[in-house]
Amino acid sequence: QAQLVESGGGLVQAGGSLRLSCKAPRMITSVFNPNAKSWYRQAPGKQRELVATITTGGRTEYADSVNGRFTISRDNSKKTIYLQMNNLKVEDTAVYYCNVGGDAWGRGTQVTVSS
Repeated sequence: QAQLVESGGGLVQAGGSLRLSCKAPRMITSVFNPNAKSWYRQAPGKQRELVATITTGGRTEYADSVNGRFTISRDNSKKTIYLQMNNLKVEDTAVYYCNVGGDAWGRGTQVTVSS
C-alpha cells in the first residue's frame, strides 16, 4: 500500500486554481517531520519531473515552469503536504505525486487543465 494519499485533483480551466493535499496516515511522525517533502508530476509520454520541494527548515524550491504560480506548504501536526496551484496552464496537465524523504510515494492525483 502507498504510504501517501494525494487528493484535490480535477478538471479546471486555464487560469483557474486547485489545491492538492497529500496525507501520510501510515507514516509515523518521527519519519514524516524531519524529511524533505516534494511534489512531482508526470504528463503523458514524459518523464516524472520535480515541481516543488519544502525542506525541514521550511525553505522552498520550485521548477522554473511553476515558480510564482505554485506554493508548497506542509502541516506537520496533520502529516499533510499541500500544493496550491494558481493561474493554471494547459501544460500543467499531469498526474501529480507527493514524496517524503525520497522513498515514500503516493499513487497520484490527476490534474487536467483545459483551454
